[in-house]
Amino acid sequence: MTKPTLEAKYLGAMLGSAVGDAVGELAFHYPERDKLSQVVEGVAELRYTDDTAMAIGLATSLVNKGYLDGQDLGETFRRNFEREPWRGYATGPPTIFTMVRSLGIPYAQAAQNLFSGSGSFGNGAAMRIAPLGLFFHDSLQIYEHACDSAEVTHSHPVGKDGAALQARAVAQAVKLDPQKEFLINLFVRDLIDFSRTNEIREKMELLEEVLSENVAPPLAAKQLGQSVAVQESMPFAIYSFVRCPRSFEDCLDCAIMHGGDRDTLGAMAGAISGAYLGVEAIPSRWRRKLENRQTIEELALELAERTA
Repeated sequence: MTKPTLEAKYLGAMLGSAVGDAVGELAFHYPERDKLSQVVEGVAELRYTDDTAMAIGLATSLVNKGYLDGQDLGETFRRNFEREPWRGYATGPPTIFTMVRSLGIPYAQAAQNLFSGSGSFGNGAAMRIAPLGLFFHDSLQIYEHACDSAEVTHSHPVGKDGAALQARAVAQAVKLDPQKEFLINLFVRDLIDFSRTNEIREKMELLEEVLSENVAPPLAAKQLGQSVAVQESMPFAIYSFVRCPRSFEDCLDCAIMHGGDRDTLGAMAGAISGAYLGVEAIPSRWRRKLENRQTIEELALELAERTA
């Protein structure tokens, strides 16, 4: 393969996340199939969920503002939700939107009120973070920017830490050359060192152990987790990428076809794989079926233009 351009990597991350989300959602309805190609075959359109809807919102806010503005991001999320409330949102975002509107408080304050004041540590902030990982891929403040993005809906330290690690994984993948040897240990160790909560760090250290012991995907999924909690899903998404760094389709097969929160696992793994391999690694027949593809591509290219 030829070395992908920066634009190809941005397109790969954005489309990879959306395709992973859409195929993962589709796989819920065909759990007996063991290959993604079987799941996608015969489907006229790949429809994404709130994972991609919120990623589009994040990309839109970054492009329009030129920086991370939490209040604008929250308003963008709200407008998109009100236009398409059927995308599969959990209860958290609409509850936050209602609090902001009725009480006139900032989004971060509303998000902090969830779960008796502890905030959410779900994977909702990590699932949408790809645009931020692209926009700030060279920034020394990417952790802080990721937390600012996350706390609009996920104010728990673990929720923010998980989103930051996913953003870091996308950012590092953008900078790596797939023509060169992929150094798994360095990639994972960088993420371990980047983490700031015990919950995320311990799971990432377990990921390192699972990889060193060459644990097969079914057992790795059980050990690392596949739930909606970010510390029990994001590590397996990264496992899926580093186990299959040369193939977007194999990466998604690993992330999605072992159960759990399939659409979000697909979105997270697909974003990293696409950022690493570039858009041409995503099967063209899948890209052609993705709904709203033109908008996602335009946002990816605008993000690339702003950070070139």
